[in-house]
Amino acid sequence: MNTNLYTHIIDEIVAKSYVVIEDALENSLSDALLAFAKASSAYKSAGISSSATLQIDKTKRSDKTLWLEEDLGVQSEYLAFAQGLREAVNRTLYMGLSYYEAHFAMYEAGDFYEKHLDAFVGSKNRVLTTVFYLNDAWEASDGGELCIYDKNDCLVETVLPKKGTLVVFLSDKFPHEVLAAKKTRYSIAGWFRVDKRDF
Repeated sequence: MNTNLYTHIIDEIVAKSYVVIEDALENSLSDALLAFAKASSAYKSAGISSSATLQIDKTKRSDKTLWLEEDLGVQSEYLAFAQGLREAVNRTLYMGLSYYEAHFAMYEAGDFYEKHLDAFVGSKNRVLTTVFYLNDAWEASDGGELCIYDKNDCLVETVLPKKGTLVVFLSDKFPHEVLAAKKTRYSIAGWFRVDKRDF
């Protein structure tokens, strides 16, 4: 499953520590994930803390999130893709990735996420980040771009959040931000981790 895609991701991670791939997964899966994301009413305001206590600060991020769960349906199909990537990375790069967690992210008009790193200071839990975009007919004028920076704060990539685009990068290497969207924007953000799962 997705062998060529996994190989491409791994090759690019080795070469430059990140990759952006358009039309990465089947349109039917992207469409089903978008339909699921739009239909849910269970989103919650996103937090900014690595601690057990959720801290909401809408001056830093204003999106809402919904965690993916195994459902024997479309969520499980996406999680199966991620599981295959985890196994391929571990087999090839020996990263010791223990599990994957992911959530839908909904950015309504005006929502943003300021520049940040996914690997928290002093923590090596999140190792590899994924972002998968679900948005139909997204134009540059709609905003909501992902901006990826290097350790010197230089912009290395601007990614339009259009349907089927997959971004994968090392979690502790690339500060990134989501610019304000001008209409509702959906994605799946995920992290491969090396710590022990709590549940």
